[in-house]
Amino acid sequence: MKGSQVTINHVAKKFGDFTALDDINITIQPGEFFSLLGPSGCGKTTLLRIIAGFEFPDDGTVLFDDTNVIPLPPDKRHSNTVFQTYALFPHLTVYENVAFPLRLKKLDRKTIDEKVRYYVHLVQLDDHIAKKPNQLSGGQKQRVAIARALINEPKVLLLDEPLSALDAKLRANLLIDLDNLHDKIGITFIYVTHDQSEALSVSDRIAVMNAGHVLQIGTPSEIYESPSTQFVAQFIGETNLFEAQVVDCVPHESNGKPPDYMVTLSVPALGKQAPLASDTEATASLDRYMQVTDYVHTSKDQKVAFTIRPEKIRITKEPPETGGRTDINVFSGIVEEPVYSGFQSKFYVRLENGSLIKVFKQHTDYLDNGPIIQWKNKVYVSWSADDGYIVEDIEK
Repeated sequence: MKGSQVTINHVAKKFGDFTALDDINITIQPGEFFSLLGPSGCGKTTLLRIIAGFEFPDDGTVLFDDTNVIPLPPDKRHSNTVFQTYALFPHLTVYENVAFPLRLKKLDRKTIDEKVRYYVHLVQLDDHIAKKPNQLSGGQKQRVAIARALINEPKVLLLDEPLSALDAKLRANLLIDLDNLHDKIGITFIYVTHDQSEALSVSDRIAVMNAGHVLQIGTPSEIYESPSTQFVAQFIGETNLFEAQVVDCVPHESNGKPPDYMVTLSVPALGKQAPLASDTEATASLDRYMQVTDYVHTSKDQKVAFTIRPEKIRITKEPPETGGRTDINVFSGIVEEPVYSGFQSKFYVRLENGSLIKVFKQHTDYLDNGPIIQWKNKVYVSWSADDGYIVEDIEK
């Protein structure tokens, strides 16, 4: 099987006075595992239903390769949908549920049997082929639903939060199986989820949505490491976000490329002005220095925000050795709350000026972890300039 390219052009949808989708533009490559990620009510399921043919947009088109599928009914779009609720026939066996779409097409018995057994094997349910849905676990039911969707050999498989009804451990295991299945069959997957960890772990690319808009499209690492807006920074993982104001902004040439910017920020939460730069080779005269992204065009007096991920921050009981580097930010504070999570510890540190910052410390070898950090300990938190990131105007 080969997947189709799915092109969404200027799609808009309203329900009464509520705008569910506002001028959505996305191109999904053939064979890509593409996720629509966002909170409840952001428009991701509405967009999936429009792609599937269960809803019609007020404006815009959806192309499968070069064909506008908006006028076509769902069964003519070369796509199938896997729902959260499985939608299995309770009185039919696994074999009969998977065979049902082919029997509607009135294929011969031998062809049906060969295809059913192939797809049942593909989802690892050979030993359960004669069982009915009430004899299966939630994960097994979802595998049946996936096999039934695939047996029509669609070019696009649409998955509407297919794992959300499962417990966490089963969800994690089935997610890996789903990713492996995608690698085997090579068709286009469009996956709707509100769970950031699901999207980050299996997607080739992700579209982060909120309030009917696509805020950012990128690979998992781009979305996580280089968020373009405050919403993306806060929705994807945990982060520390600070309000700031641009004091100075100077273009900085870098190896013949378009200029980055050397920016000085006034950061009330940190108590000092902070120079930031996108060029890792640049130097700064002050001791507060972080990275500026080329997503943001800053100007003097502009209100901005910058973010630093908790796992990028080092926490120590002694002042860190910076080796004379000016691109290491160092603050002291008191541990207000330590939270042990097995593989890591999370620390909430109250800085000297009263601001609270989150720090994650990974547990590796015990001897490498240094002195144990406890509640009310005085600590130092530090991070590299490269790990701070400016996002959108704080007022947007």
